Amino acid sequence: MEENEVEKGVMKMYRESEPDINTLYEYSYVNHIAWSILVIAIGLIIWLTIALSNAENLRYALMTRQCADPVFKGEVDTKCLKTVHAREHWWQNVAYALRHVKPE
Repeated sequence: MEENEVEKGVMKMYRESEPDINTLYEYSYVNHIAWSILVIAIGLIIWLTIALSNAENLRYALMTRQCADPVFKGEVDTKCLKTVHAREHWWQNVAYALRHVKPE
């Protein structure tokens, strides 16, 4: 083989491995549907966690009678229910609700 033929072979391999400039920016390698589903699923999990924490907070406050109406005995103070924090942290409500799925 001559040196010129070797050089032609190397140049041909180089040209084949070079990206096509015309279509370089037309293709997206990110799967947008999968990422969208992931973001929606994470948002749904966060929303359900907040809802579960609020529901367990209200359930525990009613069970322990933390919002008893001082004027009308046996009634519930609805203003208190909107602001009560039955447990110290929100994650305690979530942890209890996840461990106790059936009523006692």
